[in-house]
Amino acid sequence: MKKIIYIILVIGLVFGCQDFDEWNVDEKNPSKIPAGFLLTSAEKDLFTRMTSTSVNYNIFKLFAQYWNETQYTDEVNYDIRGRDIGGNFFLYLYRDILNDLKEAQRLIDEDTLLDQNLKTAQSGVLEVLQIYTWHVLVDTYGNIPYSEALQGIDNLTPVYDDDAEIYNDLFIRLDKAIQMLNSDSDSFGSADLIYNGSTAQWKKFANSLKLKMAVRISDADNTKAKQLATEAISSGVFTSNDDNASFPFESTPPNTNPIWTSLVQSGRNDFVMANTFVDIINPLNDPRAKVFMADNLEDGYEGGIYGTGSSYTDFTHIGDLWHTPDLEGVILSYDEVQFLLAEAIERGLIPGNAESHYIEGIIASIIYWGGSQEDADAYVAQASVAYDGGNWKKSIGIQKYIALYGRGFEAWSSWRLLDYPNTFIRPEISGEAVPRRYLYGNDDGDVNSENYEAASKAMGGDLKSSRVFWDIVGEGN
Repeated sequence: MKKIIYIILVIGLVFGCQDFDEWNVDEKNPSKIPAGFLLTSAEKDLFTRMTSTSVNYNIFKLFAQYWNETQYTDEVNYDIRGRDIGGNFFLYLYRDILNDLKEAQRLIDEDTLLDQNLKTAQSGVLEVLQIYTWHVLVDTYGNIPYSEALQGIDNLTPVYDDDAEIYNDLFIRLDKAIQMLNSDSDSFGSADLIYNGSTAQWKKFANSLKLKMAVRISDADNTKAKQLATEAISSGVFTSNDDNASFPFESTPPNTNPIWTSLVQSGRNDFVMANTFVDIINPLNDPRAKVFMADNLEDGYEGGIYGTGSSYTDFTHIGDLWHTPDLEGVILSYDEVQFLLAEAIERGLIPGNAESHYIEGIIASIIYWGGSQEDADAYVAQASVAYDGGNWKKSIGIQKYIALYGRGFEAWSSWRLLDYPNTFIRPEISGEAVPRRYLYGNDDGDVNSENYEAASKAMGGDLKSSRVFWDIVGEGN
């Protein structure tokens, strides 16, 4: 009996001194996540969503007519409603990227032990990534929830803000973010998989993004675009391929390049090269052709007729490099910046020699894709590649389109602004022109009807032919 009483006493002492709150902690699912973890997650999600070729949310490579579908041709005929492509892309960017970045910022703001310089640098990185994501959403849809977005249950029916006004605010935010990145700090260190925390690199990215957005609005507001482009260049844009905003996908799931997931892991043969792209690059003796396209046919490269079902065995396949799981993803590149500089000069935004930037953009792209300086020199020496200052939109539009291969969103956006290449075709099945925007989600009209209707009316209708504010009707479109 005494032994039993002793045991009960010991148990009582042990449990009486224990904090039972720890019993409710799930060790496998932490209740508090460091800001750096949220940054890493947001970066991976951002590059996955922008790089992917999933027909459920990212069909920009098809909009740009780089690839054609083989058996199922709904997406190359611009059926956005069937899979709610607009709704899915919208959801992923808001829920998985912007929400994570917002939460990371909250954690940084509330961390009273964090050095102020480090806090400022980290906030600058988070802000630039948010601005990039917001600009993608505007360029994809036009008017979107912005000022009342990301409030969760506090506001389930946010208004859709005017796309031009959102851009104006993004420029203000971008200037503040650039100032935040002036401090000498590694910000997030290894948690940042893009620039390893380098504020100097993030500042270059921010300025290059500012230049791109300035060129975007040049037809809508040339005066403002001139000021912004001048500021961006003065502050410092990309100067080499080493500055590229790239993400290191890995060789094993679940961190592989999503293109590999679609082309290899799926076990499906859903895509071949489209004739639109093949017919442009074929006559140019382009050294990048062997990287972009596979050598699976005896008689050279042949693309499937865009918009029609194409036998996988009869047409040129996607290049072997695109079948590797750890191919890096890119959202902004040095060659792209060089083309933007050429375009900015021709638009009167900045002084300079547009042809030299045009040539440098081509050379940088060829070298990035494994070509030599000799390959690049021989390519730009061809009459078919020579810069035509009298039709600079055509020269820049075509060569930038080739350089952006695989980056469907940017290629589609560049086409909307330059109207080149002007060889995009209407699919025979649908007969539709290339969309100027994504449609809003299929359920938006039900769950946020009043604001959806107002936004649709302001855009001229929730239509694929409606235009974002910088996509001005002009020659060729």
